[in-house]
Amino acid sequence: MNLATQRERILEHLHTQIKAEEHIIGVAVGAGISAKYAVKGGADLILALNSGRFRQMGLGSIAGFMPFANSNEMVMDFGSREILSVVRDNPVVFGLCGTDPLIDLPSYLNTIHSSGFAGIINYPTLGLIDGKFREALEEEGMSYLQEVEAVRLAHERDMFTLAFVFNTEQASFMLDAGADVICAHLGVTAGGLMGTKKVLSLERGAEIARQIFAVCDASERNPIKLVYGGPVHTPIDVQYMYDNTSAMGYVGGSSFERIPTEEAIVEATYRFKITGQLEQDQQLMDKLSRSEEPYDYVFFVKEHITQNYMNNISLTDLADQFHVSRTHLSALFNKEVGCTFPEYIAKYRIHKAQDVMKHTKLSLTRIAELVGYPDYVHFSKTFKKYTGLTPQNFRKQIEDKYT
Repeated sequence: MNLATQRERILEHLHTQIKAEEHIIGVAVGAGISAKYAVKGGADLILALNSGRFRQMGLGSIAGFMPFANSNEMVMDFGSREILSVVRDNPVVFGLCGTDPLIDLPSYLNTIHSSGFAGIINYPTLGLIDGKFREALEEEGMSYLQEVEAVRLAHERDMFTLAFVFNTEQASFMLDAGADVICAHLGVTAGGLMGTKKVLSLERGAEIARQIFAVCDASERNPIKLVYGGPVHTPIDVQYMYDNTSAMGYVGGSSFERIPTEEAIVEATYRFKITGQLEQDQQLMDKLSRSEEPYDYVFFVKEHITQNYMNNISLTDLADQFHVSRTHLSALFNKEVGCTFPEYIAKYRIHKAQDVMKHTKLSLTRIAELVGYPDYVHFSKTFKKYTGLTPQNFRKQIEDKYT
């Protein structure tokens, strides 16, 4: 008979995934249909957050920080009725507003646990609030430390705990409180029609995550390390975080629920609208292609790299395809990604080379060719620049690890 607690079973499953080099995926939802199909897609964790519910209303995630509803009551209501009822065997995490002055925290945690939720995450979080409003909240006794206390009390009850953290100090607090998962929160998610336009660059987000994860690595707790939000909203962006940080997985809300829904409903509606009007169909599609919505040039460049990194790629050629200047495209790329186009593609190719070296015995010269470096000397210099090791030393390191 397996006497392991639910928390222990969850952690065992997650660590088994990590050892198998699988990534952990958490999906923040606001409706049962999202939870049901996220699980079918392989989600490891389902997060019931108030912002997810507001997204279902057609509002941005930031609505979860406004006094439009009682956050904890909202999550308890839709989480119990819609999420737990359709996600029976997968852990559902309760988005707890730990600063709520109208709840008795210990008692409320007992209610959350007895209702069937596997654990909690601190959301809405004061970590997203700064300036004078943050100061006013703290003067009233509402602070991030209350969220830390909520995690500590939940951990004492053997509940599974995730912690959104925004800096190294908060990471230390949450680790001391017993958090099982540290999630580096990089801000409100970009992308889609309602996504925020002002976000960190990918490289700046990776830098913050590396700082937070360094605190995790120095801890004896061995927490699971995830990233969330900000500039990370596509699989390509998530891969960048895997390549440039020690993240073990990704948590998303808008990326799984809002953005795909926006795209699918708009496209389906247009298709029904133009059915049976062949000539008009083409005219409408041409009009849509010239829509006032700004084209995401940077996303296209990143996607082009993922598909063609083994070939010669010219930013000038890509700019010509878009009918924009190379200088303009380069500036857009630098701003959004946080590094130059040559740096990005070099790092992408080197990480691909590392993956191939880990899983094959191909010669280093052949690997260099496969990732876009017909000149081995150039490959070797670039490899050492970004990893600190020669390809030979990196391969030897791999061999020593598995012998």
